[in-house]
Amino acid sequence: MKYLFVFLLLVTALFSKVYYSKVAPYEIRNISSNVSGLVLSIDENMIGKVLSHKAYIVIDSELDTKELQYISQKIKVINETIVVNNNILKNYTMLLDKKHKNYEKIKGLKIKSIVEKDREFYDLINSQNQYLSTKKEINNLKIQIADLNLRKSVLKRSIEDKNLRAKGFILYSLAVRPGQVVGIATPLAKIADISKAKLTIYLDHEDLSGLENKSVYLDGIVTPYKISRLSTIADVKNISKYMAQIIIDAPKTFSKLVKIELK
Repeated sequence: MKYLFVFLLLVTALFSKVYYSKVAPYEIRNISSNVSGLVLSIDENMIGKVLSHKAYIVIDSELDTKELQYISQKIKVINETIVVNNNILKNYTMLLDKKHKNYEKIKGLKIKSIVEKDREFYDLINSQNQYLSTKKEINNLKIQIADLNLRKSVLKRSIEDKNLRAKGFILYSLAVRPGQVVGIATPLAKIADISKAKLTIYLDHEDLSGLENKSVYLDGIVTPYKISRLSTIADVKNISKYMAQIIIDAPKTFSKLVKIELK
């Protein structure tokens, strides 16, 4: 029985392939600028460290901040103007009611001349036009507020994009310096997600079948991991091989070379 067990181990080892892969961060993101502006500061001390809520790159947002304050004040004044116009509208409503009743009273009176009746009618129409004009002005002011609120949102987004943060990620590298003027799509930095790690290997076509039933051994030790991602299209660089990735728990240090066996 002992010899049979040893024989089975030798057969398994004979038919299992060995792969090597570096332990890589789960994801590395290339961060590019969404805005244009002057780089005021970068936090080089955070390279290789986990980022907090503090900005690791700051792009000048002084004009955006001032415009945002101006727009907020303008919206406040316009809202106050709308309140005044609504009060005027209420007064016009009462005035129109009175004038309409007066006109209805005199338009059938024979003692009133056509000139007098026309004067009352024109006065009524003029008041109606003033009412409609005030209502139109209120609607225009509301449209202005909608436009200003949209601009306000754009400025807030711009200010946010000029203070780059990535809490929980590691700052992998920086691509800009203070004093540099950047534009949209200018590369700024690389950040890494180290909440998990991944191992990448390249399999031959005959190795693809039955992967879901195979155990993953790392440095000779069996693990609960499985193939997490498998490309069914041959790799561009590794011709006739198929990329497979194994997602593992985050280690204390990355880039270590690991021996991988699928049995």
